[in-house]
Amino acid sequence: MSVFKYTAIQAQQAEGSFVLSFAAEPKDILSFSEIDRVGRDEHGSLKGFQRHQIASHIKEIRDYLGRNDALLPNPIVIAFIDGANVTKKRGGYVELRIDATEGKPGYVVDGQQRLTALSGIEKPGFQVFVSCLICRDYNELRQQFVLINNTRPLPRALIYELLPTVEGLPERFTSRSFAARLVDLLNYSEQSSLRGAIYQHTNPKGVIRDTALQKLIMNSSSDGAVRGFVNEPDYLERSFGLVSEFFWAVRKVFKADWDGMTPKTSRLVHGAGIIALGYVMELAHSRLGAVKRDQFIQVLEALKSKTAWTSGTWIFSETDRRPWNGVQNTPSDIDLLANFLVREARRELRHRETVES
Repeated sequence: MSVFKYTAIQAQQAEGSFVLSFAAEPKDILSFSEIDRVGRDEHGSLKGFQRHQIASHIKEIRDYLGRNDALLPNPIVIAFIDGANVTKKRGGYVELRIDATEGKPGYVVDGQQRLTALSGIEKPGFQVFVSCLICRDYNELRQQFVLINNTRPLPRALIYELLPTVEGLPERFTSRSFAARLVDLLNYSEQSSLRGAIYQHTNPKGVIRDTALQKLIMNSSSDGAVRGFVNEPDYLERSFGLVSEFFWAVRKVFKADWDGMTPKTSRLVHGAGIIALGYVMELAHSRLGAVKRDQFIQVLEALKSKTAWTSGTWIFSETDRRPWNGVQNTPSDIDLLANFLVREARRELRHRETVES
């Protein structure tokens, strides 16, 4: 079929504009519209406007939409310059006629990843909403693309905070969801050593970034102590106890570097420090079976003379010396700090074992 007809609702907006909404099957949308990829022609002039496909994102959407209970309330936004005609009907309804006999007249302005994902799924009768704009020229079409895609996204901290309350999300959210749930407990439980200390969208007075603690927990869930609790019925409680007890010890041993500090004044409460200390927690648990604060204190005490959380110099090696605030929240710096702390802690544990034997 090369001519498509839809009954649509027209929104009254700018004079002379046509902004419509209707429902259509994905295969039909793909028959009358195209995704105009951004690129350069042979003269170097910019053409198109859509980013290239993100395969992992498309797969994630496809996995979800393949389910029988899948819903997609977000509309696909299509713009036309020509090839689309509107005939008014009664009650605010219009008839939209799309002529694709000489090619696809529509351009996908928003929703290309969703539409691409749907193209690989056989779901007869499954429809999605389409928001349709009829533009005067290509410049107006590109203008609408920029405006529609330049909206401010939800804060990541808010999304992560919402994860524990949502079920049926794609797989990549699973570990983050558990980490976010545990961070909630650590921030609001009266038994937590970190009560009120974690910065969240709903707790802007907190100091420690929730994303840093989530990363610590995700690391442990992937290949550490928390992973060892996964088959236990009190999985969450044991994980909470481990992290809370560890940070009780951290606050005790490094009291002067913790109390009243912010990420700008102390690398101990900085993202790099929090994540790196997680590896010390793992070492203490694997070598000593540490789950209680006194056990963690034994290991952390060995690091006091080696750290430069708020002043002094980090001596990572003979050729790598940095001021206390020279450690940044980057993967390379986090690895550097974590390796240094674990190396020094392991050295102390070996020394202690030698003395005791």
